[in-house]
Amino acid sequence: MTAVELSTALQHRELSAVEALHSVLSRAAAVGEAVNPFSVDLHERALHAAYAADARLARGAGGPLAGLPISAKDSQWLAGVESAHGSLSMRGFVPDGTAVVLERLEHAGAVIFAKTAVPEFCYTGITESPINGRTSNPWDLARTPGGSSGGAGAAVAAGIGPISMGGDGGGSIRIPSAFCGVVGFKPTFGAVPREPSADAWKTLVAVGPMARSVADIRLMMPFIAGADPRDLYSIDVPQLQRPAPSPEGLVVVASEDLGMALVDDDVRVAFRAAIDALRSAGVTVIEDSPGLPSSVETWAAIAGYEAYLAEHHVLRDKPEILTHQARGFIEFGEWLGEDKYHEALERRTEIHTAYVAMFERAGAHVLLTPTLGLEAFGHGSTYPLVVGGQPMDPVWRDWAPMLYDANLCGFPAIALPIGLGGDGLPVSMQVLGLNRTDGLTLATAETIEGVLGRFGRPPEPFRDRPIGEDVVVQAA
Repeated sequence: MTAVELSTALQHRELSAVEALHSVLSRAAAVGEAVNPFSVDLHERALHAAYAADARLARGAGGPLAGLPISAKDSQWLAGVESAHGSLSMRGFVPDGTAVVLERLEHAGAVIFAKTAVPEFCYTGITESPINGRTSNPWDLARTPGGSSGGAGAAVAAGIGPISMGGDGGGSIRIPSAFCGVVGFKPTFGAVPREPSADAWKTLVAVGPMARSVADIRLMMPFIAGADPRDLYSIDVPQLQRPAPSPEGLVVVASEDLGMALVDDDVRVAFRAAIDALRSAGVTVIEDSPGLPSSVETWAAIAGYEAYLAEHHVLRDKPEILTHQARGFIEFGEWLGEDKYHEALERRTEIHTAYVAMFERAGAHVLLTPTLGLEAFGHGSTYPLVVGGQPMDPVWRDWAPMLYDANLCGFPAIALPIGLGGDGLPVSMQVLGLNRTDGLTLATAETIEGVLGRFGRPPEPFRDRPIGEDVVVQAA
């Protein structure tokens, strides 16, 4: 069930919160070992929350989130619950504070039943760690679900709960959403408070939900968005609950590669088919782009140096405890240094200006691009070796170039599944808006989803099998 469907059933007392939780935990027991999406089970805590939600619902006091089973990312703090961030260096770390977003969810009656797996410190686009092992993609267990919110994407795709909270500092919601065929929303930076949290990436990470439909995301956002004095960067966002526009009233900018990204042919085909379907429905499509090169060097200078500032003590005192990937990233940030970091901070303004100019030029509501230029790649590497027929640069590994600008500029962006590629794996479209247009971006994404159709689920039992009849290939 989608979150909206489940919420409706709970409100109408067609099932109880305890029954919903048991169903989710039963699903986790059946398929969780193969996918390995979780870092911490919170079953006893969740059962108490489910009983409390049922009591609220029985009194008619439960809102739309009451009794809804939700998982949270391991890097999002819950007081009294271990948050190792996938790192041996943080094993046993138990925060005494709860992240505002999770506090708000529990206050609304949501039932947090697990923490989801992440790579070490959330620093790679796959989900493997010495703490939790390897997480697999429910569409093909030999492939990665992406990262760093890979456990969240895999859980939702596998049907273990309708919603999971993710965090996105460089595509970490949108990468796993694209690879796992789910909907993932990175709000405007600060729209959902992150604190209290770990020290890294304070200027990059946005917190947002991953679910099975845009309506699920829209259900969540009013409960988790809004400024909080505990978070320096948190802001209020207006008009979150805008009605979805008609296709005929929609103006979008579209680019299949932003003039610089490597994109596989099957992704181009799926994206073009989706754009053609939108045109046929009456959407005005303008082909344009910000006209920028890849921002990978700008993003890497900020992300790498902020990672070094946060974890340099581990690099200094216990380098042997770090994975090769995390250690390399932290050392990369040290090598880039403070000067490159400040240059990159200045470059953010230029990138933002280029996007604003493009939107003004087109008079558009949103920008549409592929989320990624490829389908999920196989286990055994932290990045794909080839994209668009071109080998990856061994230093920059620029395989997600259409994602960085949303983090650098704080833009809201949603990953929306649009069909299947040549390997029978999900392909995704990114819907990006300007800052504080979260409501418009989500409403527009719901209109697009309405034109293209809701996406299907992986064929059971999550391994190489013909695509089942329940998988819809949109706009194909």
